[in-house]
Amino acid sequence: MKKLCLLLFCTLSIPAFAQTTLLKKEVIRKADSLENQVISWRRDFHEHPELGNNEVRTAEIIAKHLRALGLEVKTGIATTGVVGILRGGKPGPVVALRSEMDALPVTERTPVAFASTAKTTYMGQTVGVMHACGHDSHMAMLMAVAEILASMKSQLHGTVKFIFQPAEEGLAPGEVGGAEEMVKEGVLENPKVDVIFGQHIISYIPTGTIVYRPGGEMAGVNGFHMVVKGKSSHGAMPWMGTDPIVISAQIINNLQTIVSRNINLTENPAVVTVGAIKGGNRGNIIPDSVEMDGTLRSFTDADKKLLWDKVNEIATKTAEMQGATAKVTMGNNYPVTYNDPALTAKMAATLQQTAGAANVSTGPPVTGAEDFSFYQQKVPGLFFFLGGMPKGGDPKTTPANHSPDFFIDESGFALGVKALCNLTLDYMDMHSK
Repeated sequence: MKKLCLLLFCTLSIPAFAQTTLLKKEVIRKADSLENQVISWRRDFHEHPELGNNEVRTAEIIAKHLRALGLEVKTGIATTGVVGILRGGKPGPVVALRSEMDALPVTERTPVAFASTAKTTYMGQTVGVMHACGHDSHMAMLMAVAEILASMKSQLHGTVKFIFQPAEEGLAPGEVGGAEEMVKEGVLENPKVDVIFGQHIISYIPTGTIVYRPGGEMAGVNGFHMVVKGKSSHGAMPWMGTDPIVISAQIINNLQTIVSRNINLTENPAVVTVGAIKGGNRGNIIPDSVEMDGTLRSFTDADKKLLWDKVNEIATKTAEMQGATAKVTMGNNYPVTYNDPALTAKMAATLQQTAGAANVSTGPPVTGAEDFSFYQQKVPGLFFFLGGMPKGGDPKTTPANHSPDFFIDESGFALGVKALCNLTLDYMDMHSK
């Protein structure tokens, strides 16, 4: 009895940092032992992808797993979102960890045995469905993180909130969802979140490495829709009408001067892209109108306003010069994915310790966008990139995220699991009460 009391006293008297060190050793062991399970979960999600706000099967699998771990589970958040709450045995901060759940309207071309053959209807068209951005791997890794941290429940200095979010990739016109809707529905409250961590696997970053950037890491995005209205006429007699196709071509060319002549590219990158254009249905008929859809990418509020003002001005004035009209409306909007500099500086050592200092680096700004940014507007957050390119691969020729040939090296999943676990443990150690 005396020996038992002494052992209990010694255990209780272990300093928090020493206990965290012991727990992190356990993270390594358990993450490695769960590697095959993570791969199995990922392949199942990959073979059965679901578009944003339709992740019904996906959400059921995740919720069932979290309940089996003894977590408090909430479902149906922002349509299909799932949240699991793990209350540690000791007082401390609330750490949120987030994964997306949705796939893309992409027809898969990879030769893997678990390739998706799913099809659905999206914006009136029959499309393939594919996890072409790695969300399947994000979910699988976070499920493993939940399993590992749940096994340490009594030793955790705080609470962990596992957020599985639908619709990160955006939605069809008229729908709402994603991180913005999750925040509106209170996902960062009850209990109130102190910090949030997230990761994204990237096909052209080598497996076993981590890349992050303090401050503005990923661009803010604004979609736009443009309608150019002219006057229809016979294609053989264009002088009888006002050709919106020619005017649209002029607008597109003129838009290119916004970035090349108005943005200080030595400070921040920016992008103006027209990605879709539709007008007319026959070669000998000039149509009444042309519609275009595009995207704007920027890293500051000032550049965001400049891009929008210039697009609107150039489109309107170019159309007016030719006797036509152009109306531009703003579409989807994601803020800049902004890694809190103070938080990032504190947690960089955790990433280096987990992956090895030589395998962790800071990277340039990325003009892709992430709605993780909506969480970061409310609480300090750190979002990092996890390598998924097989060793020996060429980042210049590797199929990028969103490609039908997108491919991920599954051997990198264990590092992602360890990184999220260790960020949680170290942050709790730093802020334990």
